[in-house]
Amino acid sequence: MKLLVKLGGTLLDAPEPRDRLAAEVAQARREGVEIVVVHGGGRQMTRYLAERGIASRFVNGLRVTPPEIVDAVLKVFAGSVNHELVASLNRAGAPAVGLSGIDAFLVEAEQMDPALGAVGRVTKSNPALLHLLAGNGFVPVVACVAGDRQGAIYNVNADQMAVACAAAFHADQLIFLTDVDGVLDGTGQVRPLLTARESEQLIAAGVATGGMQAKLNAALAALRGGVGRVCIAPGSTGNVLSRLLGGEALGTRMVLSGGQAA
Repeated sequence: MKLLVKLGGTLLDAPEPRDRLAAEVAQARREGVEIVVVHGGGRQMTRYLAERGIASRFVNGLRVTPPEIVDAVLKVFAGSVNHELVASLNRAGAPAVGLSGIDAFLVEAEQMDPALGAVGRVTKSNPALLHLLAGNGFVPVVACVAGDRQGAIYNVNADQMAVACAAAFHADQLIFLTDVDGVLDGTGQVRPLLTARESEQLIAAGVATGGMQAKLNAALAALRGGVGRVCIAPGSTGNVLSRLLGGEALGTRMVLSGGQAA
């Protein structure tokens, strides 16, 4: 089985949850699952910039990335956040390799909108490095930074990075581990199953906004890109990976249409 796990930056902001999730990834790997991990680091990035007197600004859940903070994007996402997670995985017994989309053209991107600065839209993903590493027992850990053939560097939404890697890797399952219990409806209740149409309705009604809006769009893109199963689940739940892989209903499972609910 091929699995891609996307970890939100909030789950990586302290040693305890990071080490717990690393142990769960290591356990799944020991059971024969080929795993790729993609991570964000938004909270760490916001704190890093604030410590330097730079305010963070977001448009539709995307961080505006002017040229002067691209260096910070590399230092935080591909630097400290990535390698702290790699170290936790290594300690848990899962030999991990820290990467970004720049490495070996793993993920290529183009500028999404000049108004957003160096925010990238994924244009292509080359899974050769993921297959090489995961197929030989390593855990690729991919930071949400991409490049292009001219050497430009882009900050890519981590959910979109996860989708690009999952589709190219031909993942059987994509699991978004978040700091919430799942996708909430207008009454604040978790939706255990959500179709594409229902997701669009939550966005149109203003119920799913910002980061959750981006996550829903990414989940649907993954399903349309051939990923067999997509789930948005609470990363704070104990043994969340083994429980999800065992078929337990945690969080929100995404499907394209009601006919796929079975």
